[in-house]
Amino acid sequence: MGGNLFFTVIGFYLLYYLTDVVELSAALAGTVLMIGKIWDAITDPVTGYLSDKTVSRWGRRRPYMFVGSIISFFAMGLMFTVPTTSSQVTLFLYLTFLYCLLNTAYTLVNIPYAALLPELTSDYNERTILTGYRMSFAVLGTFVGAGAVLPLINQFASEKAGWTFIGYFMGSVMLITSLITIWAIKEPVRVEVKKQKSFLVTYKEAFSNKVFLLALIPWALFIMGTSMVQGALVYFFTNIFGNEGLFQIALILLLTFSLAFIPIWVKVSDKIGKKKCYMIGMAIMGTGVLTFSLLGEALGSVFAVVIMALSGIGLSTHYVMPHAILPDVVEHDAYHHKGIRREGVFSSLWTFLSKIGQALALAINGWILALFAYNPNEVSALSNIGIKLICGPIPIIFYITGI
Repeated sequence: MGGNLFFTVIGFYLLYYLTDVVELSAALAGTVLMIGKIWDAITDPVTGYLSDKTVSRWGRRRPYMFVGSIISFFAMGLMFTVPTTSSQVTLFLYLTFLYCLLNTAYTLVNIPYAALLPELTSDYNERTILTGYRMSFAVLGTFVGAGAVLPLINQFASEKAGWTFIGYFMGSVMLITSLITIWAIKEPVRVEVKKQKSFLVTYKEAFSNKVFLLALIPWALFIMGTSMVQGALVYFFTNIFGNEGLFQIALILLLTFSLAFIPIWVKVSDKIGKKKCYMIGMAIMGTGVLTFSLLGEALGSVFAVVIMALSGIGLSTHYVMPHAILPDVVEHDAYHHKGIRREGVFSSLWTFLSKIGQALALAINGWILALFAYNPNEVSALSNIGIKLICGPIPIIFYITGI
């Protein structure tokens, strides 16, 4: 829940916060997000490798999660506290540092957490069921991260004070949910932890694993498409429909349909497999966002909201199937490498590519907005074209390629 809350707040609101609240230029804001995510992606493999090698009385994963959860609370609060300076260079450097720190904290929590799943069960279908429960709470985190931000900010007389509250509120949810997991989970006791190979050899073998790559590359492409849509929706509803509140309704319906269809897709995957479910789901999602971006303005806000809701049927597979596929890849690798288990390594690479994808997606959003002369104080017909492009036509390229 806490991890997806973070992912959602960053995906839906951070670019908007930087451009419209902090008043950092769109090009610099996009670059901040790209640098922060690339740094985040660099720390992923290191954290995954170290957690695989760690032997402690608290297990392999939980010590990292504890440290990361503490840092995430403070970093999240500071990230959404508007700086007093107006210098674009100073803002850029300060926000880049904070965003790198925040992403490091997220890595320390998320990589070890993701590595726990393959360790808890070795049953192929049970992993899908367990992932279904896990990602149901992820959707709840998305609900909180996406749906509570603007209503809470509106309770404050000062918008800047509202954003500061949001930062520390979301940070506290991330902290508490992480601590609950740390205290409640029991890591499996291994009589013998086989010695890991060197860092370079380990990752070379991972990147030469064809089974892993055939799961990893589409996942990264789907992340790019989805991240672009996430970051663009608030601009579409605010500037093209002129109704920021409608964004909340569309978001709630999108996530409601996603949550409702998780158990359905889990059942369907028993019949047709995880891969086919994922491909069908992303085709539904891609068709939905393309229709929304091209026809939404002409057919009206009600049509647009309905289309976004139905897109949630496809988005539901994005929450479950890739995370249910990853443990099978880990098991395949362990079988072919004499029992050496590298959950942290594969989870880190999985997250690494997702963060690179998200970084590029958000940077592309910022660059396209800048290219189409986006100005939050005076939105033109030209900038509206740019907003429509990042809502559908460009993301569909990533969806089709991934499929």
